[in-house]
Amino acid sequence: MTQISILGCGWLGLPLAKALLKNEFSVKGSTTSNEKLSVLKNLGIQAFQIELSETKNQGEVDSFLKNSKILIIDIPPKLRGSEKENFVSKIKNLIPFIEKSSVENVIFISSTSVYGEDNLIITEETELNPNTESGKQLVQAEQLLQSNSSFKTTILRFGGLIGEDRHPIKFLAGRKNIENPYAPINLIHQDDCIGIILKIIESNSWNETFNAVTPFHPTRKEYYTQKAIDLKLDLPEFNVENSILGKTISSLKIENLLKYSFIKPNL
Repeated sequence: MTQISILGCGWLGLPLAKALLKNEFSVKGSTTSNEKLSVLKNLGIQAFQIELSETKNQGEVDSFLKNSKILIIDIPPKLRGSEKENFVSKIKNLIPFIEKSSVENVIFISSTSVYGEDNLIITEETELNPNTESGKQLVQAEQLLQSNSSFKTTILRFGGLIGEDRHPIKFLAGRKNIENPYAPINLIHQDDCIGIILKIIESNSWNETFNAVTPFHPTRKEYYTQKAIDLKLDLPEFNVENSILGKTISSLKIENLLKYSFIKPNL
């Protein structure tokens, strides 16, 4: 039975762990919360309390990686508020542990924020041009992992994440003067995030980079207005005079190379 370690059993990592267990993988999962350890254990996940920092790692990282062939890194940069961190340093501190472990393949969860906001059709070949600190640090983290010859890393760049319990309309409902109404949406459902990761593992698609965004790109105004109607929420109001548009993320590589069909094509 192949063993997989998931660094970060949060909004995506926990349901991913459940899906891997259903597909007969052995799963180790990490959390920063002592209270969550019992939740993981009750699901059949080998649970570890691990917290990476800029200077050292807290927790039994060696044991967490022991005997695992695949490591999935799903820890987003924390760059908002007062507790900002150097995400690149955290990845640098993790890499020596991966190098000396049994891990052969890594999936790194990144973001389409590495591309900036140009009015372009974005593919995996598009030049990286992040305009946020988070995007800049993700680019550096991607490069650190993919340039390491001790293991093979596949980069997965997700668009905006949505799910049954998570949707931007809950924040936008009733708001006024929302900017950029005619920009395309670039979202992906949690079910497809998990489906794509399973497909990468199944097809042994390592040393690759994938954009992971549902191929459904109505304008923000069109999509969020309809979503508010569907959910019986107050309609958002957009400032139609202030529109700078934005990128459209292509997921053709996922569809063509992985032969993946989206579970939630219309979000």
